[in-house]
Amino acid sequence: MATRIAAPSVALLTLRSLLWTILFPGTVAGYVPWRYFGAREARVDATPRCVLGLAGITIGAALLAACIFEFARSGRGTLSPADPPRQLVVKGLYRYVRNPMYLSVSTILLGEALWLRSGSLALYWAAFFAAANLFVIGYEEPWLRHQFGVSYGDYTARAGRWLPRLRS
Repeated sequence: MATRIAAPSVALLTLRSLLWTILFPGTVAGYVPWRYFGAREARVDATPRCVLGLAGITIGAALLAACIFEFARSGRGTLSPADPPRQLVVKGLYRYVRNPMYLSVSTILLGEALWLRSGSLALYWAAFFAAANLFVIGYEEPWLRHQFGVSYGDYTARAGRWLPRLRS
């Protein structure tokens, strides 16, 4: 007789999602730029650089929230590798690219670099993106292939890793 594992409650899933959001993207795109790249002293003004930077931050944060919501709603899990979705998520932004969360954090970091006019923050983004790429290729994709089998293989044929696939 198979044992059925109960789905997590909405409240618990929400709390876990908030925790991992604070720990991962909150640290990478929030705390580190605030603490080490001068975001805490930055001022908002009407210059095009500031407006474009803040737009990037806002768009990246909205896209990240949509991804986290979709992980919880469709996958019944969180963004943490320690607490991943139980179902393969292929809805929302995941229809187009396999890693929209990393792209969302990238958008936030690039927006911050533009807003703060910070070359060092742009280099930090490059290091983040390189590390994310290594993590995705070295750990995440092999784990997803093992976890979801053929359905993940079919998904990779439809959705690009970083850029949407052109369809005929």
